[in-house]
Amino acid sequence: MWTVAPFAALLLCIALMPLFAAHFWEHHYPKVAVGLGLLIAGYYWMARGDVHAIHHAAHEYVSFMALVGSLFVISGGINIRVKGEATPMVNTIFLAVGAILSNLIGTTGASMLLIRPWIRMNKYRITSLHIVFFIFVVSNVGGCLTPIGDPPLFLGFLRGVPFWWVLEHCWEGWLLAVVLLLTVFFVMDRKNFLKAPSDVRERETAHEEWLFRGLRNLVFLGVVLAAVFLPKSVQETTIAGVLSIPALVMILAAVASYFISTKEVHEANDFNFGPVKEVGFLFIGIFLTMIPALQILESGELVKISSPLQYYFSTGALSAFLDNAPTYLSFLAAAMGGEHLSVDKMADVHAFTETGSHLLAAISMGAVFFGAGSYIGNGPNFMVKAIAEKAKVHTPSFIGYMIGFSIPILLPILVVVGWVLLR
Repeated sequence: MWTVAPFAALLLCIALMPLFAAHFWEHHYPKVAVGLGLLIAGYYWMARGDVHAIHHAAHEYVSFMALVGSLFVISGGINIRVKGEATPMVNTIFLAVGAILSNLIGTTGASMLLIRPWIRMNKYRITSLHIVFFIFVVSNVGGCLTPIGDPPLFLGFLRGVPFWWVLEHCWEGWLLAVVLLLTVFFVMDRKNFLKAPSDVRERETAHEEWLFRGLRNLVFLGVVLAAVFLPKSVQETTIAGVLSIPALVMILAAVASYFISTKEVHEANDFNFGPVKEVGFLFIGIFLTMIPALQILESGELVKISSPLQYYFSTGALSAFLDNAPTYLSFLAAAMGGEHLSVDKMADVHAFTETGSHLLAAISMGAVFFGAGSYIGNGPNFMVKAIAEKAKVHTPSFIGYMIGFSIPILLPILVVVGWVLLR
C-alpha cells in the first residue's frame, strides 16, 4: 500500500501547489511529476524486477499523448468565429452541439475545436462557470455514445464490445445527464447574462461575422480518426514495444497539419504548445505513479462490489482521479471475473455484453461521466483549463473546481442518473 504514496503526493501537489507555492510550481512542476514517476519506475525495475508494468505504462502514455497531442495540434490550425451575442440559449445550444460532436471526433477533438470559439463568443462576460460546464458537457459527459467518444469506450471496443453497443445501452443515461447539466447551466448563465450591461453586449458583438479558416485540416482530423479504426493486427504492431502504428500515424498527421497551417490562423487561435506540454509532463507522472494503485484495484482485494450501482460509483470515484481508461478496464476485468470470463479474450467480452450488460453499462457511464470530477479525470480537462488561462480567463483551482462545481453540481446530477437507471 505504501507504493501508492507517490501517486497521492502528486495529486496533492496538483491540488495545493498552485494555491500555496504558485511560483515554485509554475517553474518546477515537470521535475516534481517526472521525479515521482521515476521513483515508482525505479522501484518496480530495481526492487521487483517488473519491467513489464513500466513498459505497459509507457505504451499507454505514448498512445494517450499521440491522440491528445495530435487532436490539439490539428484543431489549433482550424479557426472558427461566430456571429452575434452569446445569449444563454445560444450557449446552451452550443454545448448541446458539442456533446453530440464529442461522439464523432472524440472529447479531445471537440474540446480543442470548440473551446476557443466558446471563449470568444462569451468574452464580454465569461467566467469560471463557462469553462467548467464546457469541461462537464463537451470534454466528458457528451462522449458516451460511441467508442470514438472517450478512451475507455474505445478500449472496450478493441477488446470486443460491439461498436453500437454503447449507444444502445447508454443513450438514456447520456440524455438524462446532458439535459440536467444543460438545464442547470441555462439557469446559472441567465443570471450572468442579465448582469452584463446591454450596451457592452452590443459593442462587443456588433462587428462579428461567421468565419471558418484552416478547414483543410479536417483531412488530417480524418486521418487521426481513421487510425483509430486500423485492423487489430496493425493496432498491436509497435516500434520498440512502445510506439504503436496508429500512434505513429497520428503524430505524422499532426506534424503535417502544423506545417501547412498558416501563421495567421495560429495567431488567431493564440496557438502554442504550452497546454499540451503541461499535460505531457503531469500525465507521465500520473501514468507511472498510478501503476501500484491500479494493481491493487485489479487484485480485487481492496473492495468487494457486485451491483450495477456499486460499479457505477466505484468506477466513477476512481475515474475522477485516475486515468479513466485503465480504471474502466480494471473494473471490467473484475466484473467479468465474477462470471469466470477473461477480459483478454474477445469472445468472452462479446458474451459479457449480453450476460453482464447492466454491469458494463454502469462501468461505461461511470468512467465517462465522472471523468469530469477533477482536472485530472480526463485528458482534455487540463488542456481546456490551460487554453482558458492563456486567454486570460479565470479558472478555478484544483480544489476550487471540486468544491465550487463538481461536488455541489455535477455529483448530485450523476447520483440522480445512477439512481434512476441503475438502482
